[in-house]
Amino acid sequence: MKKLVLSVMAVFTFVLSNAQTISQSKSSKVQFGIKGGLNIANLNFSGTEAPSTKAVPNLNIGAFLEIGINDKWAFQPELIYSMQGAKFQLIFIEGSTVYDTRNTFKLHYLNIPLMMKYSENKIFFEAGPQIGFLTSAKLKTEVKGFGSDEQDASEIFKKIDLGLGFGLGYNFTKQLSANFRYNIGLTNIAESESDDEKVKNSVFALSLAYKFKN
Repeated sequence: MKKLVLSVMAVFTFVLSNAQTISQSKSSKVQFGIKGGLNIANLNFSGTEAPSTKAVPNLNIGAFLEIGINDKWAFQPELIYSMQGAKFQLIFIEGSTVYDTRNTFKLHYLNIPLMMKYSENKIFFEAGPQIGFLTSAKLKTEVKGFGSDEQDASEIFKKIDLGLGFGLGYNFTKQLSANFRYNIGLTNIAESESDDEKVKNSVFALSLAYKFKN
């Protein structure tokens, strides 16, 4: 996995360093933009004791460069602060007491998607790899009738996540667009020595983007 991470970062650095050269092409240009929107995030657990999770709504915000290759194709590296996680219910029984717990994982990532975009009129399609760096992880637990508590959960999850993104969007104007993207985690983010216990990210993102005029 380390080699894959280094390869992705090398591609990202190479493209950014050559953005000025690419923009000098007659049909190519580089535009800076900002974006933000809604995440519907989940965590897919697998294993003999894996909980059944539900998606949680959250936010994403960041910036990007759209590097034109020709009239149809563009490369778009992004830097996105993404709030992710999942919620699940666990019930424990001790003697005659039933503990109904509602749990929420709150994971914050700094994601770097490297997207290729294909545009046809005002519609565009996109796909590419993504590397994510975990910045914080919290677990909030509410026990019905007993109160709630929030604890640090950073030791439960790995610091790096690799995934793939697929999406489509619509350009309202030359500057303003909207896109819908699905990011699927490829790596097990659980910091566990057991091969049976795996956790992967799953995020649907709806975003608005604005490109600044050159």
